[in-house]
Amino acid sequence: MTHAMLKGSNVPLEAAAVRAVLRWTPGQGSPDVDASALLLGADGRVRSDEDFVFYNQPRHPSGKVWRLGKKRVAEGLTDTVQTDLAGLDPAVDRVLLLASADDVPFERVRGLRISLYDAAATAAAEPLAYFDITPQTGAETALICGELYRRGEGWKFRALGEGYSNGLVGLATDFGIVVDESEAVPEPTPDASLPRGPQQPAPPWPAQPAPPQPVTHAQPQPQPHAQPQPQPQPQPQPQPQPQVAYPAAPPAPAMAPQPAYGYPPEPPRHPAPGPAYGYPQAGPAPAVRPPAPAYGYPQPVAPVPDPDFRMPPQGPQFLPR
Repeated sequence: MTHAMLKGSNVPLEAAAVRAVLRWTPGQGSPDVDASALLLGADGRVRSDEDFVFYNQPRHPSGKVWRLGKKRVAEGLTDTVQTDLAGLDPAVDRVLLLASADDVPFERVRGLRISLYDAAATAAAEPLAYFDITPQTGAETALICGELYRRGEGWKFRALGEGYSNGLVGLATDFGIVVDESEAVPEPTPDASLPRGPQQPAPPWPAQPAPPQPVTHAQPQPQPHAQPQPQPQPQPQPQPQPQVAYPAAPPAPAMAPQPAYGYPPEPPRHPAPGPAYGYPQAGPAPAVRPPAPAYGYPQPVAPVPDPDFRMPPQGPQFLPR
C-alpha cells in the first residue's frame, strides 16, 4: 500500500533498505536538481564531514548510504539516494534526505516529489510512500524533503519540506559541516591587457628613469686564515667587427687648356687682386714659363733675327719732319 503523505506526517518502515527517489519535471528555465543526504547523531549534528553524501562525495565511508545517480523516466528526471537501514552504525540517529538546485530558487522547479521504495523490491513495485513538495516562499535554493529516523528498534519516514535560501552549503553548515574557505574561487587579478579604470591609472609613457643612487663601497674586513677562492675565468665575448670607413676618392684635377701648337700662352683674363691698403706691396710677379710641349713632340725653336734684313723704302708719310 502506498502512503500519500502530507507535510509533517510519518509512516513506519518495514524494509531493511530503502531508495529515496527525487523526481521533477524538466522544462525551459527549470534548474537541475541534486539529491544528497546527511547522517546525524543523537545531538542532531554530523560526526564529521564524512557524514555528508552528495555529488562530490557520492558514497559514505561505511558503504551504507550512497547515491545511485540521475535517470530519465517517463514522468521526468530522477536522482536517487539508497540507505541500508539495518546496517547503519547505531550512532546514526537520523538520515536527512535533501534536494538542492544550484542556487536557483525552487519556484522554477515543477512537479517536485520524493518517493520511498523498498530496495529489495522489483523496479515495477509501487512506492511505500510519496510526498509532493511545495516550497513555502519559492525563494528556497535547498530543501529538506524528509528524514529517516529511529523509533525504538525500527525506522520511520517523516515528510518535512523545510527550505533554505542560502543553498546546500548553508543547509549543511547548520548541521555541523565545516566548509573549507580555501576552496572558494579566488578573485580574478587585473589583466594588464585590459584597459585600466580610474582607480588604476596607467603609468606615464615613456617611464622616467630613476635617479642614480650613490654607491657606497664597504671596506673589506681582514679574515684570519682565509683561503683564496678560485676566481671564475671570464668567458671571452665576441667582439663586433669594426665598420671600416673608406675615404672618398679625391676629385680629379681640372686640366688646364693647352695652347695651340706654335702660339704663346694666353695671358690670364682676370688679374690677381692687389694687396689691401696699408700692407707692403708684393714684389714683381714671377715670369710665367710657357708650358713645355708634350713628350715626343718637336721642341719649339726661338726665331733668330736675320742679319741681312732691311726695312723697305718708306713713303713720305713716314719720313721725319
